[in-house]
Amino acid sequence: MISFVVAIGKNNVMGKSNRLPWHLPADVKFFKETTSSASKIMIMGRRTFESLPRVLPGRKHFILTTNKAYKPPAHEDVFVFHTVEEILKQLDPDQEYFVIGGAEIFKLFFPHADRLYITEIHESFGGDTFFPEYDKSEWELVSCREGVVDEKNKYRHTYYVYDRKK
Repeated sequence: MISFVVAIGKNNVMGKSNRLPWHLPADVKFFKETTSSASKIMIMGRRTFESLPRVLPGRKHFILTTNKAYKPPAHEDVFVFHTVEEILKQLDPDQEYFVIGGAEIFKLFFPHADRLYITEIHESFGGDTFFPEYDKSEWELVSCREGVVDEKNKYRHTYYVYDRKK
């Protein structure tokens, strides 16, 4: 199963200058808990990988890049692929894998996606990277949970999980 894990603003923005345009520790915790489950494999583009503060512990990083010369820092949990098909061949259909961005990677994997974990932040943000438009009628809401707003998490946010309709 291929799942997307993404946080978006009301205006579908996901990023600005290869960073998140908000500070929301509760969503970082949700991201860690989600991507540390099931296969513990995250699929991402090169720029998303390079935006991470480090190789995230306890998870494998599948990097998709068209740059055949790209060499990430040597690490036992980092793997480079050059096509979606190369990645799909590595996946066990009985496991859950997590696509974490960026926008082009989401577009490439949308036809293969089975589940969406979307944190919607109920604010509009300036940005240069947007979650792709998709046909919402193809998806069924499985769960919805309001996030807690407090001194560390100042933006109202909701965690949604959608499964692709059969």
